Amino acid sequence: MTLRTKLLLAQLPLMVAVLAVGLLGVGTTANLSQRSQRIVKENYASLRAAYEMNAALERLNDAATNALLSGRYTLPDNFTELKRAFEDGLGLQQESAVEAGEDEATLELRRAWNNYLDALNALERAGEEQSREVYFRRLLPALSSVQKFVDHIVTINQSAAIKKSEQASARAVDFRTTALTVSLGALVAGLLVSLAITTRLLQPMSMLGRAVQRIGGGDFEARVSVGGRDEVTRLAGEINLMAHRLRQYRQSSLSELLLAQQASQAAIDSLPDPVLVFDLSGKLKHFNQEARGLVAEAPDGAAAQGWRVRDPGLEAHLEPLLGLVLSGRGPYHPSGFEEAVKLGNGEGDHRYLLPRATPVRNADDSVKGVTVLLQDVTKLRLFDQLKSDMVATVAHEFRTPLTSLRMAIYLLLEQVPGPLADKQRELLDAARGDCERVQAMVDDLLDLSRISDQGVQLRRQPLPAGELIAYALEQHRLAADNKGLHLTAPGRDCAALVLADQDRVNLVFSNLLANAIRHTPAGGEVTLAARSDGEWVRFEVIDNGEGIPVEHQEAIFRKFHGVPGAKPKGSGLGLFIARQAVRSHGGELGVESQPGQGSRFWFTLPQAPT
Repeated sequence: MTLRTKLLLAQLPLMVAVLAVGLLGVGTTANLSQRSQRIVKENYASLRAAYEMNAALERLNDAATNALLSGRYTLPDNFTELKRAFEDGLGLQQESAVEAGEDEATLELRRAWNNYLDALNALERAGEEQSREVYFRRLLPALSSVQKFVDHIVTINQSAAIKKSEQASARAVDFRTTALTVSLGALVAGLLVSLAITTRLLQPMSMLGRAVQRIGGGDFEARVSVGGRDEVTRLAGEINLMAHRLRQYRQSSLSELLLAQQASQAAIDSLPDPVLVFDLSGKLKHFNQEARGLVAEAPDGAAAQGWRVRDPGLEAHLEPLLGLVLSGRGPYHPSGFEEAVKLGNGEGDHRYLLPRATPVRNADDSVKGVTVLLQDVTKLRLFDQLKSDMVATVAHEFRTPLTSLRMAIYLLLEQVPGPLADKQRELLDAARGDCERVQAMVDDLLDLSRISDQGVQLRRQPLPAGELIAYALEQHRLAADNKGLHLTAPGRDCAALVLADQDRVNLVFSNLLANAIRHTPAGGEVTLAARSDGEWVRFEVIDNGEGIPVEHQEAIFRKFHGVPGAKPKGSGLGLFIARQAVRSHGGELGVESQPGQGSRFWFTLPQAPT
């Protein structure tokens, strides 16, 4: 027997109970309907006959009364019709008389009606003098007798109808009580029987569920024993077979898994750079041989959960990096040697480790940890430091002769030594422009040197965002006017305060505005905006100039990098220095741009606490 058949049989008692309740209700309703129809049929005819007889009597009495008033009575022209109407009603009454005493009352009514007809005939034969006596002595008493018996028949039928109705109501109550009792009994019995059968059928399913739960928990020795030939029995056999195969797989694969784990650990240990593996909560779980010097020893042989990064500076540097990767934003790649962490060995020597972070993912692509590779860039960092020192030295040595050269060009343009020819002035103007660009390069190189040596040193203070916008606007208004650009600053109305170094913020604005003016054609527009964004204030420099291809939008923030195909107009350090200045405040600097549609450079600064 299949499981479907068993379930149908389990529901059969309940369905039989419901069917019995339905049949009982139909039978009760039909019985009540029949009794109601019988009451109407038995009593309605008598009441109708009484109505017709009363109507005929009233018309005959009206004719007799009018004749008496006129002095002589004659039968009305419709006497035959009225007589027939009364006798038709009387005949109907005789046919429908079924109640106790109704036959006797009908017989007396027949006698009274005959007496009434005799009185009418006598009234018609009587003279004028005798008509009054016949009317009052014979006709009225006969009329009253007829009406009395008609009313008596009506009373008999009304009383019988009321009694039958009360009996029907009482019977309906009895039927309803019986039906309700039988219905509840049938439903409860059907439900209990169905529940008992269903429970018995579902016991094997409960056993299957417990077995599957044990197997899911790793107990591959679990088995389920179910008798029968239905689908549950076959399912139990498949579950037992699955558990058997899983046990075999675990036994055969355990050594392979251990070997794979050992191979993975060996591969990590073979790397020349330290490797740290963190879980989803940011706890250090694994590390290779190169990283042992960076990890604090486990106290008293504690588990790996007690391991931690030994150096506080490295730990502080890794904390935001881990949060970035664990948030699902992908791997982290450093933008340059400036992000390397300086570590000392206590003997005066230092080394630099550049962190790279890669997420560890589950089968469903969700992040379950982070692998951090600490690339030793000590030699590269020292080489970069030497290069920076050389650049700083050269830039420093350039400043004095460059200042003298700028002053000489200025004096010549002012015609202090004497008047200049137009061609001479043109050449000197070009030379002055070149000197200004060289001076800007020297300033950028010196800023870069200071950042490399000391990092960005900040003097933070609360600053109105609107005033920073207004100052930047005034500093670059003349350059914009000379190029025919429309310079607007709706950000001047921003009332938020930022906690920042004013000189560094002015440097960022100067770089972004100079680039926007340089790359926007005459007649274009440059806009400075600012708005509060939670705990940050977002500044924007927007232009409708050349735009930047998507593939170069991140590269422009690197040192000495420009947009391919564009004419070099600077040192290639401005955006790099600006981003470093913003990041030193904890903010970020980025760009949104489309070629031919302009660019939107933005950066964020923290709001000052209120």
